[in-house]
Amino acid sequence: MHSKKRQRKNASAMKLVGSLVALFREAAGLTQRQLAERACVHTETIASLEQGRRLLKPDLAILLDQVLLTKGALETAVENMPEIDRYPTWAAAFIDQEQEAIAISSYENQVMPGLLQTENYSYAVFQNEIPSLSQDEMRVRVAARSERQQILHRKDPPTCSFLVGEGALNDRLGSPAVFAEQLHHLRESADLPGLTLQIMPFGRTTHAGLSGPFVLLETPDHQHLAYAETQRGSLFVEDPDEVSILARKYAMLRTQALNPEDTKGLLDRLLGEQ
Repeated sequence: MHSKKRQRKNASAMKLVGSLVALFREAAGLTQRQLAERACVHTETIASLEQGRRLLKPDLAILLDQVLLTKGALETAVENMPEIDRYPTWAAAFIDQEQEAIAISSYENQVMPGLLQTENYSYAVFQNEIPSLSQDEMRVRVAARSERQQILHRKDPPTCSFLVGEGALNDRLGSPAVFAEQLHHLRESADLPGLTLQIMPFGRTTHAGLSGPFVLLETPDHQHLAYAETQRGSLFVEDPDEVSILARKYAMLRTQALNPEDTKGLLDRLLGEQ
């Protein structure tokens, strides 16, 4: 099936399943918040599902069937959905863990971290994919990236540390206007509760991140995981010894980067030059 047709089919399937969730919820006399509380998920998760912006995973479908007394209807719908390409296949496991993480530490040296990107900047990033993505594919990817960012605005957001190479502050992906918007967003994000932002400056004589970007996660049961992308795949690391090595690299990077106060000062100066 051609990419555009597949994307339209995916979007329609997600909207159909979302409509079913809304229909069954209303029939049960529940608000989105009440359903979220009974399913032990966030209200925005239910809202995203009903709007067709979030993929209903099998385990949540089973739970919602139990809460709504729908006799397996949602589970059956999910089982018969086409494969959803909202994320590259290799990234799906990481995205699942990211949404549940209580701590996230991310090092990026080329682009802004996905969790801190504006929609326009995300479009600019996806426009540089080779082979090119269709407009439908880009819309789905951008919506998925925006949805991921909701974890930063939860009542109980994860503790987040972001290290960003200064090179990402010098590129102008999309356009100067797109980048100016992104820079403002980055500065605002630096003040979010529980979030620390540091810039890795040019001109260093030592650098612990020469092997490329990576992300560290801590799960609610305190398991430590790591994730690193390559040009055509990724490495999802669960081995404690390997995660430990990346954690030590990240600790060294934090000592080599500008501290959070100096980072904010740098961003303020750059914004003053816009």
